[in-house]
Amino acid sequence: MKLIKPNKLNPGDKVATISLGWGGAGDSDMLWRYGIGKKRLQEEFGLEVIEMPHTLSGSNYIYEHPEKRAADLMIAFKDPSIKGIFTCIGGYESVRMLPYIDFDVIKNNPKVFIGYSDNTITHFMCLKAGISSFYGPSILAEFAENVEMLDYTKYWVRKTLFSTEPIGSIEPAKEWVNQYLPWEESNKHIKRSVENNTSYELLQGSEKVQGHLIGGCIEVLEMMKGTELWPDLKTFDDAILFFETSEDKPDPNYFEYWLRNYGTMGIIQKAKGIIFGKPYFNVYYEDYKKAILKVIRDELKLTDLPILCNVNFGHASPIITIPYGALAEIDCINKQFSILESGVI
Repeated sequence: MKLIKPNKLNPGDKVATISLGWGGAGDSDMLWRYGIGKKRLQEEFGLEVIEMPHTLSGSNYIYEHPEKRAADLMIAFKDPSIKGIFTCIGGYESVRMLPYIDFDVIKNNPKVFIGYSDNTITHFMCLKAGISSFYGPSILAEFAENVEMLDYTKYWVRKTLFSTEPIGSIEPAKEWVNQYLPWEESNKHIKRSVENNTSYELLQGSEKVQGHLIGGCIEVLEMMKGTELWPDLKTFDDAILFFETSEDKPDPNYFEYWLRNYGTMGIIQKAKGIIFGKPYFNVYYEDYKKAILKVIRDELKLTDLPILCNVNFGHASPIITIPYGALAEIDCINKQFSILESGVI
């Protein structure tokens, strides 16, 4: 699978913020947090930040008008002055934009698109259009982190979006945030507590394997199966799959069912390896591991398929930024994960 890479970002570039799922960035009680995230894009990354016509229209309007969200996305891709598109947050029903998407607009205007969670939908729109996008931080969560943006998250944004050098070996974060604080303005000066992070955990595998990256939030992937967004099976040939769970903390039984479905479809059998994100606040970590081994090792008999857990992406904190389609490596011998090429040109 070969995807077109977008041009790298540079300080001074104009980027758009966009609400494709939940529209809370524009709600009166959340504008303060959006403002923090926007300011950090401006001051720490040197970007010129603009909103799309409906970015700040509020959660009710955004929910009621998926066609307006899609129109914002098309505007952002069409505008040659906009070099990148940053999502405000995820959500749960951005798949409703699908009837209003012009895939040629995306295909003919490759540029950085970044987000995670429900934005898995838009990543697969980009995939269908043949361009690489980035599973990475959002405005309201990571860029607007209380007190300051986390260094690990910030480092991988710079490395992945602002540099044409190979991304290279990705070490586990030294710490992870273990405290939930409501997004209330009274909490914005409280730094969330952290604890020491453990290393990657290799569930099975004994070799070095390489493959192109494809995946996302496992619950959201379920929403697009059977739609025109779902890729044909050959897309998964020699892939390194990446899966993570959301803040909904899905029951391990459902997690097991979804993995079994990938086996029934023949997708896991085509993969070179799989990486799993650290679950939200580490909930169900051990249960998910049991489900993974039950399905992949015991049922599918893929006893040496490399499986790496506890990787910092998605709903963990802090996180890396993952470019779709990029060549990656799981090194089972040294328990390492690397992205062997650049995400941008």
